[in-house]
Amino acid sequence: MSTKGLEGIVATESSISSIIDDQLTYVGYKIDDLAEQASFEEVIFLLWNKRLPNKEELNKLQQELAANMSVPDEIIAHLKSYDLSTVHPMAALRTAVSMLGLFDEEADVMEQEANKRKALRLQAKVSTIVAAFARIRQGKDPVSPKENLSYAENFLFMLNNKRPENVEVEAINKALVLHADHELNASTFTARVCVATLSDVYSGITAAISALKGPLHGGANERVMKMLTEIGEVDNAIPYIKEKLENKEKIMGMGHRVYQNGDPRAKHLRKMSKELTHLTGQSKWYDMSVKVEEYIKAEKGLPANVDFYSASVYHSLGIDHDLFTPIFAISRVSGWLAHILEQYDNNRLIRPRAEYVGPKGQTYVPIEQR
Repeated sequence: MSTKGLEGIVATESSISSIIDDQLTYVGYKIDDLAEQASFEEVIFLLWNKRLPNKEELNKLQQELAANMSVPDEIIAHLKSYDLSTVHPMAALRTAVSMLGLFDEEADVMEQEANKRKALRLQAKVSTIVAAFARIRQGKDPVSPKENLSYAENFLFMLNNKRPENVEVEAINKALVLHADHELNASTFTARVCVATLSDVYSGITAAISALKGPLHGGANERVMKMLTEIGEVDNAIPYIKEKLENKEKIMGMGHRVYQNGDPRAKHLRKMSKELTHLTGQSKWYDMSVKVEEYIKAEKGLPANVDFYSASVYHSLGIDHDLFTPIFAISRVSGWLAHILEQYDNNRLIRPRAEYVGPKGQTYVPIEQR
């Protein structure tokens, strides 16, 4: 018997992340501890190596990421060639990542160490691509990364051409940590299916970005901000949501297929949203979000997921709404790469079956008789 959406089906074994009893862990470490204490670079190392780094290993990874952030001039030129009024940043990112493979001499070298080197280069460059695209469409020149900045700092620096405030770095670092991996979600499964054919790392990440682009996956936080913008003011929140529910419309950012009692990541971004919106004088976005969440939870039993409060966090940082999903991708690349490396290490072609429900016993009729 088939299962729609493969819900509840265990498709592989993994030692990267787990969701057990509504608790998310990375390699056995609780997401709450990592969100409050770890840098994104520590999480990258953890996911790729299945252990936390020591100080020397962490410093080396930070230096290597910063040193590999620059992207080929040809890719910048390609970004400039787009119709920037219509191209979504996720489409630009998808194509640019695919192009990166054309400039990597090791793209089709499948040895383990070569794949690890490609993983590092790809993780380093993806944030540069997103920041460069954001600036190019504003008519500004891309900003080169600085080797003495952390990953989160560098992204904000390349985006805004100024050193970010500590609270901004904390917000982005926390968001990157929280989004880094999430077991066998749609985009991660896509990446593993792709590389299980022994296709290359760049193909796997391009496929994953394509899956994340959809509004039922990574695009949810962008649509949450669209909803909040339509609501406009706190007093409009409940009437707006009531009308949506009466029209049987989906409220984005609420509920999650694998959590019964709420997404454990949401509370961290809710706290950050409250702090940032207060600091920037935009508390209405947080207040609106709380009203929507409480109403949906009371009416439908659905609490907020990680996408819901990430929307107001990014908005408070002055980030364009259609960059929300690319930022998700910047983080999730770390998890995708971990799964790709794990798939290569114990590979078997992923080839499920389908239950046929179409017509049977039909007889071919020559075209002259149809």
